[in-house]
Amino acid sequence: MMPVRRALLSVSDKTGLEPLAHALAAMGVEILSTGGTAEQLRQAGLTVTDVSDYTGFPEIMAGRVKTLHPKVHGGLLGRRGTDEAVMEAHAIAPIDLLVVNLYAFEQTVANPDCTLAEAIENIDIGGPAMLRAAAKNYAGVGVVTDPSQYPEVIEALQSDGELSENQRFALSVAAFNHVARYDAAISNYLSARAASQDEHPQRFPGQLNRVWQKVDDLRYGENPHQQAAFYRDPNAPASRFAHYQSAQGKALSYNNLVDADAAWACVNAFSEPACVIVKHANPCGVAVAADLSSAYEQAFATDPTSAFGGIIAFNQPLDAASAEAVLAQQFVEVILAPDFADAALSALAQKPNVRVLQMPSAASVEASWRLQPVAGGLLVQDEDTAIDSQVDWQTVSQARVEPALMDELDFVWRVAKSVKSNAIVYGRGGRTLAIGAGQMSRVDSARIGVRKAEDAGLSLLGSVMASDAFFPFRDGIDQAAEAGVRAIIQPGGSMRDDEVIAAADEHGIAMVFTGRRHFRH
Repeated sequence: MMPVRRALLSVSDKTGLEPLAHALAAMGVEILSTGGTAEQLRQAGLTVTDVSDYTGFPEIMAGRVKTLHPKVHGGLLGRRGTDEAVMEAHAIAPIDLLVVNLYAFEQTVANPDCTLAEAIENIDIGGPAMLRAAAKNYAGVGVVTDPSQYPEVIEALQSDGELSENQRFALSVAAFNHVARYDAAISNYLSARAASQDEHPQRFPGQLNRVWQKVDDLRYGENPHQQAAFYRDPNAPASRFAHYQSAQGKALSYNNLVDADAAWACVNAFSEPACVIVKHANPCGVAVAADLSSAYEQAFATDPTSAFGGIIAFNQPLDAASAEAVLAQQFVEVILAPDFADAALSALAQKPNVRVLQMPSAASVEASWRLQPVAGGLLVQDEDTAIDSQVDWQTVSQARVEPALMDELDFVWRVAKSVKSNAIVYGRGGRTLAIGAGQMSRVDSARIGVRKAEDAGLSLLGSVMASDAFFPFRDGIDQAAEAGVRAIIQPGGSMRDDEVIAAADEHGIAMVFTGRRHFRH
């Protein structure tokens, strides 16, 4: 038996503190505490022993030194069944339960007005030391780091009088993870400061530490012979893709998640009702319309062949009519939406293998970093969340661009941001007509788009075209003219821009330069 006779409680987050302490006291557990935690417990009517009274050494240096004492660490580290004699010789009582969470360093430095001095003062020293000691000695000590763990601990102590070895081990692992995340945040923050202690951090720290928490083991990776798992960044805002909720369906695969992430990013480029169908991380159909059902029908019509087995994303709550339209039209792997009508879920339940994901609200999506592993290293860059405004665009052709045509160009330009380079997007009337993606030559992407439109029975006459980067030669413009394109949007910036503009003028095509490219490798 490993009964809990003595517990040390010292927490920054005091959520659930009083019910926990009352439960411990009711079981006859002696409570040690410090500072504000001890004061709150006393105000709640509990008997508390200050750590300074327990150790016989006062808190000093404005509380910087209070738990760094042999009677605390010996009580946590002493091995039950081995170290009792030395503990007795030095009047060290065993501490069987440690409840600690750390100074709110991450919340402190998230404040843009936080100074380096304030950040330093919010680096916890005694807390991590105690957590590591208790976690190392999990064979005899329970260690609790999060209020969410309190109910399980109380239940186990009330029913069994102790924490099982498996429970103590799991709590130990959680404690080490808690400290690792805390230390990573400190290292990232300080590594972004120059040697001069400049208050203005560098964009990328000298050492980058990331912590990931496993959500699921996946059936396999990109291919069946590869093992895989899905991890979530615990610091990711609630608006990020990784916080999806599964409403029904089979387990998600590696490729499902890659494609779903791409679909969700693309569909949220639009405010009006929109549908995006993705296959192999590329949109194969995108449309906006008065309602989701119409948007889906037009997105599907872009490339019905590629849409088979695709991932479909909607940017508004999915209604029953739209859900039924999808099921009647095609085989689908995953459907994503910010919410689902009850009737839509009922319709989707007829296909229980279809994965249905309720996505977090995209209204407050925050920019983050995009990580790309390479052999032995990691590339880190800002996400491409830049919003391109028509105000900054420049018409460079002799043919003018009326507002309605500019809106057409705006649509295909938003789609092009989500298409793998080299990206070419043909569209008209708020829908894609063809997409050419991932080719080594831009003109090949343009040609593939034309062929796909022909296969789908769609005319490109009077369409508009977007290119994610500049045209290096006029051949892409000639291809567009042959297909019947009337306007092109591209970043510009080629050494042959004059030649490309001349080709557009020769064909009577309007051309707009955005001044910003959107490669997506």
